[in-house]
Amino acid sequence: MFSKLLRLLVIGLSVQSSLGAVVADAAAVAPTLINPTVIETPITRKVVTTTTTTTSSTVRPTSVVVYSTSTTKPSSSSSTIKPSSSSTIKPSSSTIKPTSTFTSIIPQPTFNQSDPILDGNRTQDIFADIKGIYGLPGQQEVIRNATLNATNIQGDILIGMKKKLELFYFFHINEPKSFKKKLHVNVVPRITNTLQLLNTASQPVVCLNVAFSQTGLTTLGITDNLMDTPFSQGQTADASNLGDPGTSNWVPEFIGTKIHGVWLIASDTAPNIAAMVNWLEALFGTDMTRIYTLQGNIRPPPFDGHEMFGYLDGISQPAIPGFTINPVPGQQLINPGVILTGEPGDTLIASRPAWAKDGSFLVFRQLKQLVPEFDKYLLNNAPAQPSSYSLQDRADLLGARIMGRWKSGAPTDLTPLVDDPVLGGDPNQNNNFDFDHIGYNINTNQKHCPFGAHIRKSRPRKDLNTPLNAIMRSGIPYGPELSAAEAAQGASSSAPDLERGLAFVSYQSRIDLGFRFIQTQWANSVNFAPGKTPQPGYDLIFGQNNGGPRWMSGADISNPNWILNMFTEFVISRGGEYFYSPSISAIRDVISV
Repeated sequence: MFSKLLRLLVIGLSVQSSLGAVVADAAAVAPTLINPTVIETPITRKVVTTTTTTTSSTVRPTSVVVYSTSTTKPSSSSSTIKPSSSSTIKPSSSTIKPTSTFTSIIPQPTFNQSDPILDGNRTQDIFADIKGIYGLPGQQEVIRNATLNATNIQGDILIGMKKKLELFYFFHINEPKSFKKKLHVNVVPRITNTLQLLNTASQPVVCLNVAFSQTGLTTLGITDNLMDTPFSQGQTADASNLGDPGTSNWVPEFIGTKIHGVWLIASDTAPNIAAMVNWLEALFGTDMTRIYTLQGNIRPPPFDGHEMFGYLDGISQPAIPGFTINPVPGQQLINPGVILTGEPGDTLIASRPAWAKDGSFLVFRQLKQLVPEFDKYLLNNAPAQPSSYSLQDRADLLGARIMGRWKSGAPTDLTPLVDDPVLGGDPNQNNNFDFDHIGYNINTNQKHCPFGAHIRKSRPRKDLNTPLNAIMRSGIPYGPELSAAEAAQGASSSAPDLERGLAFVSYQSRIDLGFRFIQTQWANSVNFAPGKTPQPGYDLIFGQNNGGPRWMSGADISNPNWILNMFTEFVISRGGEYFYSPSISAIRDVISV
């Protein structure tokens, strides 16, 4: 037996030598995070593939990606990740598609539970300090409140959109029994909880969370009904209901149900992210196959905290008792069970298994944004009024009315005609409005904010009381900044590594009342909010019509009856999946045993 293994190893090493190292795509990192001329411990990966035919329907690994670290300067070497503007890790030979192939694999390096990077001490806050976004509560405040068990809740659920770098690593489980054992013994101690993240001293160098799809839980032997139909069926089955024009624009790896889970890996440097990927892949080896990865990154200053169209994002998050100790003016206060399963306010708490307490359903959507095309659309469709404004000023006003906020984050409901960066940068002011104004009828007045504006469609405030439909958003932009060539041509590049957009993430205790409800009943509905004159139309940012044309009223501040038509989608769904993010105790005591 030993001699056979030795011969396989020699053959494998020979193949590896002939193939060389495969170029890995670099994460787009703000210039403040990585020196543009010297990359410390860059990610490299080596891939060796040998295929034989099998009749098995199980997704098998067609390659193994081994991440290594070394200190080097960028060069043309295929083993070095160069700093680039791309944050999308393209599918490579390590990306698994549903096939009937089996692959023999080069033996993995010896796994070590300890790691010099992962076990290091953090001295700088892992989160970005974004102007206009309210701060997180103090660790001691949450401890004293004692309403929620913050050590049991995975860290990404309640934190929101303040991360600098985040890798979404989608995987398939090949060997459930071995996977569960390693998850229990090795991974559970590394899963980041909420309380850890509220103090720099206790923050890990790299945050790690995990969530599972329905097929993932089933593969691990978990058959309890979590009482969420969209989750049980998967996002592919829901594509047309969400308004996607089928799955023709989807990343192929999202189609179907082969994705069993997602690792959420967050930090502030690319080498840190690489260290966790290397650790996970060395640990699981052939027990797990990487299906697809997407690298998210905060935009460089002065655009940090802004999505790719340029608007400050993450302002209007709900306040959770036990976590949000001091809500800011205008923040929606909801029961914790609207976000966390098994907590007060979870409408299905009596029907769910006891281990589901402190978990949350995670919706992931990769949303591609056509930035130069959107900018061109605003210029071409800017209303003639106010006539004293320049064309660019009128285009900016049109964009603000479509979004409901100026790019600074200032809401048009408070400053209808001009941006107010001071207001936009103040979390005690930029969320303090409700669309209602003295002397105006809330059902006919669009002077301040159009009925179809994105922020009004996604959180109607005084238009309609909706305490059960709140979501906690935890997404991050992906992709490079707009290039000069794209801006000059007014068209996005077709190169895959130049795709940009939003890695949309939302948490809720019910997908059908959270993300899915907001998408289908609000953003996609021309009659929401109800009782308005004229008819509101679509949310032109988030709303979809299965690829068909969309429109909204109220975009022209001087003519509320004017209809703005949009025949092209500037936010394109690239697909996604529905997951469940269990509590840490559920992973330890139920899922991994």
